[in-house]
Amino acid sequence: METRVVVEPHRGPAVLTQAPNLARRRRAGEALIQAFLFLCGVLSILTTIGIVYELGRESLNFFTRQQWENTNKPLAVDVTPEMTTFEVGTAGGALREGETLRVGDEVMRLVAIDGATVTVERGLQGSEATTHNAGRPIFRSNRVSLIEFFTGTKWNPQLGQVGILPLVNATLMVSAIAMLVALPLGLAAAIYLSEYASPRMRNRLKPILEILAGIPTVVYGYFALTFMTPLLQAIFGAQRVQIFNVASGGIVVGILIIPLVSSMSEDALSAVPRALREAAYGLGATKLETSIKVVLPAALSGIAAAFVVAISRAIGETMVVAIAVGAGPAFTFNPFASAETMTGHIVRISGGDLSYDSIDYNSIFAIGLLLFFMTLALNIVSRRIVRRFREVYE
Repeated sequence: METRVVVEPHRGPAVLTQAPNLARRRRAGEALIQAFLFLCGVLSILTTIGIVYELGRESLNFFTRQQWENTNKPLAVDVTPEMTTFEVGTAGGALREGETLRVGDEVMRLVAIDGATVTVERGLQGSEATTHNAGRPIFRSNRVSLIEFFTGTKWNPQLGQVGILPLVNATLMVSAIAMLVALPLGLAAAIYLSEYASPRMRNRLKPILEILAGIPTVVYGYFALTFMTPLLQAIFGAQRVQIFNVASGGIVVGILIIPLVSSMSEDALSAVPRALREAAYGLGATKLETSIKVVLPAALSGIAAAFVVAISRAIGETMVVAIAVGAGPAFTFNPFASAETMTGHIVRISGGDLSYDSIDYNSIFAIGLLLFFMTLALNIVSRRIVRRFREVYE
């Protein structure tokens, strides 16, 4: 006997199920965290704006204020308030008609000059014509021009020499030598840590390598002075290598930034998908060929960014160059000679008896503003390089 089972459709009342509420719900903790992060971002932007404003304001004073340059030419006679023609000494710099001069607190304009006799217009710019004794120095008015600032090869603002090229040249030489040391060593370390080292070895070596970044830079400075300079003198001769020189400072700055290059480059190499390596191995490539011809080009954007950041770090280094490179501006291309970088010059004159609102004081901010624009340009180049060579993998 055959048995059939008949399933009747459900004819009861329809059951309505309520859809889950997917609307965003406000969470107080999340709102506080978001507000805190926004505040941190705003503070960082305002800090940058404040730094740029202060640098620009003081730099503007450097380029626009009336500077007084000592002509090293004294008064030859006593000058009374009624005199407009008098004699000056024959030593010192030459005077020119139309120049604005200052003796003591009185400002004058040179109308005519005949040998050692000058004719002036007294009591200018709100000053008062007073008596001046013989032997008082004569100062001439001078303003810094951008052309002189960027093309001059002598830097001594107190004497009217405001060419920034000696400081820029020494800074670029130190940075170039540092890059020659840091880039190959840092990239080689990054390739080893990313492609060759086992996880256990990587966990041991990477912290050891990054210890270099934790050493105070003043220690690096004395290391360059007491170890690297004698080593260079032993190799190239003490007559060729000065005690303070660009080469030793550049080499030690390169050692200083090796952890920066290796860490950022290793992160870029590790971000390359494993599938690319496996595909290269499947085609018969060796580990070295895979690392150099596959992984390295794939991580080029990150490596280029690491290089640019390292260059910025080298340009902004202070204590190493202040101790080991030199303490006097010199326009030279000899790496074994003494010179002075931009940051080293700022440290040197800031540590002395520097009066507020003097030309040397304002020159610090002009140098700092130039350093800021150099670093900004490097960051812009870095972003363009990353955008140009970035590769996106699914």
